[in-house]
Formats: sequence, structure tokens, C-alpha cells
Amino acid sequence: MADKKHLNIGIYAHVDSGKTTLSEALLYLTGTIRKSGRVDHKDTFLDTYSLERDRGITIFSKQAQIDLSENTHVTLLDTPGHADFAPETERTMKVLDGAILIISAADGVTSQVQLLWKLLSHYEIPVFIFVNKMDQPGADRDELLSDIKLRLSENSLPFTDLIENEAAALLDENLQEELAMCDEKLLSAYLDEGRHVDAGDIKKLISKRKLFPVLFGSALKMEGVKELISLIDNYAEKPQYPQEFGARVYKISRDPQGVRLSHIKITGGKINVRDELLPGEKIAQIRVYSGDKYELLQTAEAGQIVALTGIDSSYAGLGFGITKGESQDILQPIMSSKIILPEGYDTFKAFAQLKELAEEEPLLSVSKSDETGEISVQIMGQVQMEILQHLCADRFEMNIDFGPGEILYKETISEPVEGVGHFEPLRHYAEAHVLITPTEPGSGLSFDTNCKTDDLARNWQNLIISHLEEFKIRGVLTGSELTDVRFTVIGGRAHDKHTEGGDFREATMRAVRQGLMMAKSVLLEPVYDFTIEVPSDSIGRVLSDIQRMSGTSTPPELLAGGINLITGSAPASEIADYPAELISFTRGQGRISLSLKGYEPCHNAEEIIATKGYEPEHDLEQPSASVFCMHGVGTLVPWNEVRNRMHVDTGWSPAGEDDEPDTDLTDLDRYGDSLKTFNAGSLKKEPENLSFEERDRAYRATIQELDQIFERTYGPVKPRYDAKAEEERKRKASSEPAPKKYKAKTSYNPDNSYLLVDGYNVLYANAEFKKLADIDIKSARDKLMDVLSNYQGFRRETVILVFDAYRVPGGTERVLRYNNIDVVFTKEAETADQYIERTAHSYSKSSRVTVATSDAIEQVIIYGAGAIRMSASDFWLEIKRTEDEIREHL
Repeated sequence: MADKKHLNIGIYAHVDSGKTTLSEALLYLTGTIRKSGRVDHKDTFLDTYSLERDRGITIFSKQAQIDLSENTHVTLLDTPGHADFAPETERTMKVLDGAILIISAADGVTSQVQLLWKLLSHYEIPVFIFVNKMDQPGADRDELLSDIKLRLSENSLPFTDLIENEAAALLDENLQEELAMCDEKLLSAYLDEGRHVDAGDIKKLISKRKLFPVLFGSALKMEGVKELISLIDNYAEKPQYPQEFGARVYKISRDPQGVRLSHIKITGGKINVRDELLPGEKIAQIRVYSGDKYELLQTAEAGQIVALTGIDSSYAGLGFGITKGESQDILQPIMSSKIILPEGYDTFKAFAQLKELAEEEPLLSVSKSDETGEISVQIMGQVQMEILQHLCADRFEMNIDFGPGEILYKETISEPVEGVGHFEPLRHYAEAHVLITPTEPGSGLSFDTNCKTDDLARNWQNLIISHLEEFKIRGVLTGSELTDVRFTVIGGRAHDKHTEGGDFREATMRAVRQGLMMAKSVLLEPVYDFTIEVPSDSIGRVLSDIQRMSGTSTPPELLAGGINLITGSAPASEIADYPAELISFTRGQGRISLSLKGYEPCHNAEEIIATKGYEPEHDLEQPSASVFCMHGVGTLVPWNEVRNRMHVDTGWSPAGEDDEPDTDLTDLDRYGDSLKTFNAGSLKKEPENLSFEERDRAYRATIQELDQIFERTYGPVKPRYDAKAEEERKRKASSEPAPKKYKAKTSYNPDNSYLLVDGYNVLYANAEFKKLADIDIKSARDKLMDVLSNYQGFRRETVILVFDAYRVPGGTERVLRYNNIDVVFTKEAETADQYIERTAHSYSKSSRVTVATSDAIEQVIIYGAGAIRMSASDFWLEIKRTEDEIREHL
């Protein structure tokens, strides 16, 4: 293998150009397969997925191992041709040494071919052009070559004669002149010294993308395919790789047994089985695929494309070693659609399954609204939606549907702003100051720090940055994704005893949202660049349409044959359906090519903002208000009132302004009293000086204060468990039949009710469970799960048990089904309180939601979300009462 020239060659084409047929011909003529398959016969070597054979299109990129000669081995990557799967096609380009671009003689250079050409140019990949279907009537070689030179590159030269007889062809002065004109140095040497271009020069020209060989043939009839094999064998340069290890993941997939595969190209050095690529993740297998079969290796070397098992945290674009860092895709979806699940299907389960698919197609960007529970995906088009439906049905037995497609808008800001956030419920503390600055269009999000470690320790600064990178921050105009801004940490404060990682997560989110509420926001929409070619009699109509679509264009340019070229840009929402209209009124003579230019200020922003109806102050998932501790209680302070209450002054102010503090505020108002005293009832002591009894008395006083506040606001709050009612129930128990008694107890529908349990909170509120937890926390958790499983079987409520995992580095949210209850382990930097807050708000709109917790600040939020509060002690009384009823019932 080391002595051979190893090449990774991708094969690209517009849909129905004969790409898979050419792949089969290459495999057959090199002896890789004994019989050439056909798309219409559904027996091709590389289209292994059943839906690919049924529809006759390539959906997933595949690879095959080919020996072109004794000296050249090729890993051939067959890629999807349909525009809906262009992102999958783009990802393969990141691992290539060369590409075969197929052009159909019947269609010429289409808009999809031009898009592929732009992508290949961006990734600087040498290209060999093969014009297919030359056996069809009307195929004109000279006309097609002129079209290629006009639309792709002037340096596209026919190579048929050169392949058949290199020595004779290189004596042709016309060819020598055309080759020399591809490079200034070669041209000077040819004109001044009479030096001819040789085969070595041709290799370098191709490698540097200064020359693009063109061959003509018919893949179905095996015409021109041998010449293509010789072209790549003789004129593709051998890549050079460094000794240091490097690799890039370009694709994630799963084999028929469900084993997760990380497809990588080794860009330097080598890897071995059992090497650790990610912390705690070692390579279990190294597979080299050819079709749906694979060979196992112990070692893989630079230049090889292999599939790894055992690396479960990788993702497409991830780099290792000298290739470390992420690779961003150019193509991005501009449409999103809501997923419609089958009636009664578990939303949590569906979300987890769709996230699995999103590993394989990252641009799906699966998201779930914590407020409504709706799941959305980003899509490229109708065909991709149909494939996604088939995949869900085939892999998960989940029959999904899609809501109407919507344009993906984005938001940015026009001027710098400082965002401030404070999070200080009882026994928690964090404050963050983040400078939000607009950056260049298309730059995305960037992150930085400009804060002295004397003011805020480096570990807290890094934590704020990690939270900023983790958030999918929404703008405040329509709730769309934020882009083209830089976040800089410029200040903050932590407390030695009371600050935990999750506190800065809350403070950082509130700082960003508070800044956005103050900023001058701009709504952005996707914009297409277009190239339109129409006859002269259609120019007026086209220019009028461009103006109507709020587009811009250059003056028409007259081409050969009376065709006029118009270029420009227009909003995607206006021009997306224009190609069909153009073909209609030009009677098939017009053609248009669209490519995503990027995002620009929306042409009808006010209309879109009004239609979306987004209310940023009511977004509970991304709040803008801060939490201050006042009189022992966490208090929400609106975004427009928080600045003068902050504990840190960074000194930042917009250019030309000099902010002065509000002198009407007292020190107690400005700073809160939580850092000075613990104020609950008549107690006035430092928290660490309180005895257990004093803490308990203070806590109960806080609960009473909460009850009084909410009773004044909302009226009497009826607790779920009432001691007097329980005594009355027991008194009547002997005279009431058990089933009737149960129905009388519940005036609501238990099948549409939820019980959210703060796992560790209720666990440590029970002496027996606390004692067990001190010995073995896992056993205590399992026992609690069993107790709740019995409870759910009798009460029929949907039980969701939530455990904190916010201190687990790199932890992701996990939901498991334990018998008849759902058990949730939160992600890193998310507490059980935060998860319960989101879920309670989402479900309480249409269902009865009860939350079992004794966390004071959480009870405030629960009341506001419309849920019912059950203390930990009441929870255990409810469990006991249910167990008694079960025994009576049995």
C-alpha cells in the first residue's frame, strides 16, 4: 500500500446524468466487480439502501476500493446528485484528492453542475470532466465544449487524443499553445525559449487547478471509460502527507446492526486499533468499506479513508491532531418545518431518535421547543423530507409528517451593547457582563474575553465562554437564530461559597438576552445570487420581475445567439419559485442558476416580525430578567431595571455616552441583602452561623411568605395533600367502596396529568432513603424509581423523575424509560430545577402538572408557570397514602 499511489476520488453530477452508471463501469473495467449493475435493474454495487434502488437515486455517499493499475489505488466516493442532498455531497469534498465531474450531453452545464463547480473550487480540488451520454441523438461535442469553457473554465481542454497517443499529441503546436496558456511561466518559456509542455507540467497544472481535462463518452456503453481510467492513473499527482498524526471526520453513519461509525480521512501519520482519539474513547475497529462489505485493519495510514467504531462522541467536521478544529459547511438549509408525530407518540423518545439521525445529517438541526414541545428540523427540499419519513419508519417504526415549510430568518445587531445578568436565588450567586459587538456579514458567532483575572477568575471566564458556545441564542425580534456578533466577557463576580457552574449558565443567558433587549436588532433573510439567461424579447419581463421581487441586477449582457445574461441577487422568499415561472414564459428558452449568497437585512422586516408575534419577555427558556435575593427570597427584576442593581461596574458605555448611577437607590436596593445577612422572619445572622433548627425555621418562614404572596395575588392555593381531608377520607373509608372512593378523590383526568419529581430533593427529605444514599446513591435512586413505578401504576399520572447531572463534564441530557416512568438526567450545567421549570411551563398549558420539591425559588417559578406545588414531606405522605390504598384495593 505504501508503494502505491493512493487517491481519494469523488464522483459528482447533476441528478440523472449517469453518475452511478459511470461508477459501475469503473468498477467493472478495473475488475472490482464481475458484472456491471444498472440503476433500472436495481442491482448497482454502491446503491445499497433499499430506497435508493426503489427510487433510482443516490441518497448516501458510499465508497469502493479500485485498483486502476499496479501503481494506483483509488478509493472512489459515489455521492448524491439531487440538490436536496447537496450538503452530504459537500462533506465528501473535504477528504478528496481529485474529482470526476459528469456533465450530461443532453442537459449541458446545468445550475446544479455550476453549484458543484463552485464547491470544488472552494475546496481546491483538481477536476476531471467526463461528458456522458454522447451516444444520444443531437449530442454535439464542439457545442458542449464551448458551453463548458463559457460556464466553467476557459482552461477546459479535450484530452482524448492525449490519452490515446501522448507522444504524438504533445507534438501538436495548437495543443502546446493551449496548454502553455494555462500558466504564465509556461507561456513565457514556450514563447521565449520554445520549451514544450511535457507530461510532468500537465500533472502540476491539473493539481493546481489551472487545467481541467475533458473526455467524452457513454458510461452505459463503456465508451470513454478506459480513457478516464488512464487519465487519472497517468495525470493525477500523488498526495504528500506529514508524519504527524491528523484526521478529519466527514461523516457519521450506522451499520445494519446499529453500530455507530465515524468515517474519517487520515491526513497525517497513522492510527492503530485501541488508540484513544477522544477522552475515554478508544478505537475498537478500523474498517475499510467497499460497497456494503468491509475489511478489518489493525493500522491505517495517511491518505486512507476508514470507518472507526468505538468513537461515540465524534461528529462530522471534527478534526484530530494536526487537523484539529472544526470544518464548517458552505451549504446551509434556508427552510424549517415542524415534525408532526403520530398521535400519542412520546415526544422525548421522538426527539432522541431524530437527534440520532441528525448525527448522520448535521444540517437537520433538530430542535425542540421547551415551551410548546414541538420538534422542528431544517430541510433542503421535498425529496429530503420524503427520505426522512422513510428513514423514521424503517429505523424507528415512527410515521412522521411535516408541517408547512418556513423561511429560516436570522438576527444580528447594528451597534455594540453591554449585556448584564445576575442570578442570585437563595444560596446561589453569579453575575456576568458580556459585550456584544456586530461583526462582518457571514462571520457567524465568535467569543473572547477581556477581563482581568483579579476581577473574575479565569475558570469562571472560561465557563461563561463555554456556556455562550453551547447556547443557541435567539434574537428578540422573531426568536430567530443570532448571527454575526462577537461575545466578549468584560466582567463578572462569583461567590467563594455559593457559586456553582449552573449559576453562571443562568447569569450568562440573562446577560446576553438583557443586552439584546437594549440593542438595535436587525432581522436578516436568506438571499440568492442568480444568473439568468433569456432571449432578447424576454428582458423587459425579467427586469420587471426582479424589481417586483425586491432584487437587484446588473445591466443585461448580450451573448452569442441573441441570448442575454442578467446577474444579481434577490430574497430567497421571493425568488425560490421563480425558475418554473421563467421556463414557462420563455417557452423553455430561459435558464436560471441560483446559489445562496448569504443573509442580508430583510426587505419586509416589519411584516415578518408582526407575523411571527414573538414576545421576548415571555420567553422562559431564554429569560432577560435577572434574579436578585431580597429579604431571603429570590426576586425577578426586569431587564430594563437591572443595570443599576448590578454588583459590578465595568465602566463600559456606548461611544458618546456617560452613564451615571441612579443615586436614588440605597445600598440595600443596589446590592441586595443576601451578601450581608440571612433575612428570614426575625433572624439576622450570617448563613454559616445558623443552627439546623434555625435554618429549618427560616426556611419554613420563607415558604409561608411565598404562600402569602401568591394567595394575595391569585387567591387561596389548595395543596394537593390536606391532613384534615385525609382524616375525613379515612373516617369514611369503611362505608365507601374502594373504586368509587378513588374516583371521588380525583376530579381531573389522571391520564392527562403529570407529576415532576426533583429526585435528589425528595430523596434526601426521607430519613430512610437519605441513610441509604449516604452508603450507595445508586441504590437509593433505584429504590426511589421502584416506589414511583408502583405509584404511577395506581394513580395513572405520567411521572417524570429528574436527577441533577450538571456537574458531569461534557454530560448530555439522557432520558430513559424505567418500567412505566420517565427518568431524566440533566445535561452539564443544567440543574433539575431548570429542567423542571421548562417542562412545567410547557405541559401546564394543557394538562394538570404537579411538582414535588422543597426548593424555595423553584416553588416561586412553579406557581408562575401554573403548576401545583407539592413539598417533599407532602410527597412522601402522598406515597404512603397511595401504598395504603393499593393494599386496601388488593
